[in-house]
Amino acid sequence: MTRLETERLFLRPPDATDIASLVPLIDDFDVARNLSRVPHPYSEADARAYIEHATETRVAGTDFSFAIVRTADRAYMGNCGVHSREAGFEFGYWLGKPFWGLGYATEAARRLVEFAFGEMQVPGLIACWFHDNPASGRVLAKLGCTPDGTGQRDCLARGHAVYCHNVKLDRERFEQAGR
Repeated sequence: MTRLETERLFLRPPDATDIASLVPLIDDFDVARNLSRVPHPYSEADARAYIEHATETRVAGTDFSFAIVRTADRAYMGNCGVHSREAGFEFGYWLGKPFWGLGYATEAARRLVEFAFGEMQVPGLIACWFHDNPASGRVLAKLGCTPDGTGQRDCLARGHAVYCHNVKLDRERFEQAGR
């Protein structure tokens, strides 16, 4: 089992013990609307299916999802992951609303990217953020991501495609941003 640590967080594979915390956090429309593959409303059955899928793809070596947990009190805060896509390896993250604006997203995403470049040895990463979620754009910029066009991406919670900003990140830019 891969466990990643930061100053305030640890990232570990999601499991059934997360469901009671996961569902109310991601069922908040303000959270779900910023994610492409999350339905709204979000149920316990959705959470079980997500955890089962995360376990299967981790074993297959194609996707690596992590629960974001605060070290101090073991509070489940959200998820992040690196996922194999046709266009390359995509990374993403989400936090429940009570944890917004405290630097946790940047901290978790930075450790996730270190994992992708280090343990996974990916040559580069891609990500995107919806036009009306500039906070996510700021997190990605702090990591060293550079613009890579725009487009439309489906959002299950909203029920339609949303204008998004695509970004890319290579190891050199990431290392420069960390200095």
